[in-house]
Amino acid sequence: MTQKKLQRKLEKMAEKDYREFSQALIPGVKNMLGIRLPNLRVLAKEMAKEDWKDYLSWDSFLYFEEIMLQGMILGYVKAPVDEILRETEQFIPRIDNWSVNDSFCVTFRHASACPEQVWDFLMRYRDSHLEYEVRVVAVMLMSHFLLPAYIDSVFDVLKGLDTKAYYASMAVAWAFAEAWAKFPQKTKRYLEDDAVLDRQTRLRMLQKGIESRRIPAEDKEWMRWERKRLRS
Repeated sequence: MTQKKLQRKLEKMAEKDYREFSQALIPGVKNMLGIRLPNLRVLAKEMAKEDWKDYLSWDSFLYFEEIMLQGMILGYVKAPVDEILRETEQFIPRIDNWSVNDSFCVTFRHASACPEQVWDFLMRYRDSHLEYEVRVVAVMLMSHFLLPAYIDSVFDVLKGLDTKAYYASMAVAWAFAEAWAKFPQKTKRYLEDDAVLDRQTRLRMLQKGIESRRIPAEDKEWMRWERKRLRS
């Protein structure tokens, strides 16, 4: 499929009402068609079985959904993990919004199939100061590495990430809130140290935790008390 044919196909899948809804959630995105994620996933799975390297070689785009598809294809393709990670390295600089970032990370099933290789790859970005490189690390760790064998290392990496940029800070906050839901006692003990997170990221983490349906009420009481302390 040529890029022109793909663009025509995407145009036929577009929904105006969904575009208006989605654009309101993703600031700065102007070239969105409005295609529901399940429909994009079906298309990405089909494209992952074709000449996927050709699709991933495209670096000029008419529509937001074209970049979203590239991230999904990377998650669905069947190939040696080293090959996939080389293509992933080329893709990450194209990420410029949280939606593409998070869909790519959540779909990247190779992290579960080949955790050691993917972990080593992510560690190349742990000292990055670029907003979406940081968010890739945080959301990947949250999505695939909140496991007993990795949780201590996850905490260590999350603690050291650069959270100056808004979407990087939000990702680290989200990751710690998810860790709390899975490892409540360990996460609480870790976060009792004020030095773990900067004040703003800590407040965002507390808000995420308070909003979570998977964190028990008694923990939320501590979170509310901690939020009040930080705001005073």
